[in-house]
Amino acid sequence: MEYRHLGRSGLKVSEIIYGNFLTHGSQIEEDAALGCVATALDEGITTFDTADEYAETRAEEVLGRALHGVRRESVEICTKVYWPTGSGANDRGLSRKHIMESVNASLRRLQTDYVDLYQAHAFDHETPLEETLRAFDDLIRQGKVLYVGVSEWRAEEIAAALKIAGELGLDRIVSNQPEYNMIWRVIESEVVPLCEREGISQIVWAPIAQGTLTGKYLPGAAPPAGSRATDDRGGSECIAEYLTHDILSRVQLLRPVAEEAGLTLAQLAVAWTLQNPNVAGAIVGASRPEQIRENVRAAGIRLDQEALRRIDEIFAGQIVTDGAKTASPAVRP
Repeated sequence: MEYRHLGRSGLKVSEIIYGNFLTHGSQIEEDAALGCVATALDEGITTFDTADEYAETRAEEVLGRALHGVRRESVEICTKVYWPTGSGANDRGLSRKHIMESVNASLRRLQTDYVDLYQAHAFDHETPLEETLRAFDDLIRQGKVLYVGVSEWRAEEIAAALKIAGELGLDRIVSNQPEYNMIWRVIESEVVPLCEREGISQIVWAPIAQGTLTGKYLPGAAPPAGSRATDDRGGSECIAEYLTHDILSRVQLLRPVAEEAGLTLAQLAVAWTLQNPNVAGAIVGASRPEQIRENVRAAGIRLDQEALRRIDEIFAGQIVTDGAKTASPAVRP
């Protein structure tokens, strides 16, 4: 495993980050989840990403149990706040009330006194940005949060937060967590240039496009039984946009590129995201330990320019670059 600084901070995270979206507390039994976390630790993964709303808060609970007994200083725990965690009008968003209540609930579920990275899971158009940033800053002063970041924010939203933090002397954002892979590249035009200038890293999710880039989905064929595309608990919705005949056909064209690099298709996809120097880590999920063992082999890989050119050529016409595709709800859900 290799490790990279998170933004301009002194914190280092593992290049491969274990995330439990759609798995812990939902798609897989707890014994399997515990086994995956144990394997991640054995493979050198130190950074674990979750969110308060995953599996209706159960994901944090499972991760807390999985890491129980692990030396706290040896891991980085990242969680998020914004999406609903209850039925009340204030059980969502980035108000001071919800942030303070949500972090305390997350700490209880995760069985820890602090989280290393606390992230705004979307931009809240109903809360003054200053209110959110002051609440985050207060959590840092209280020792409940070490660093703050955001997820799926547009460049202008990140810039506005940096401006307020500078004017008020608040702790700055050190990371953004966007979707990013060979096909979905909406951060490249505006978000990455801004973040490079301002010392903010990307922690990217869906590096294998929800499984599409593994090559297991074949054009014209039914999805494999038990795969994410057949899951009715949210997985099938996440992957649906990628499962077109054109995209699946192009994924098969990646096989020679992967073979020449000595990688599987999944490893190639994860390694591709890590070629971007603004990416600190790629989040991978897993329902089986062997998936983790495969994905960690993408750490430290350096793809040559010819391989990168061929990947661009294969997906030409399917690559999404429009930064406006990143959008938070105008009204809290």
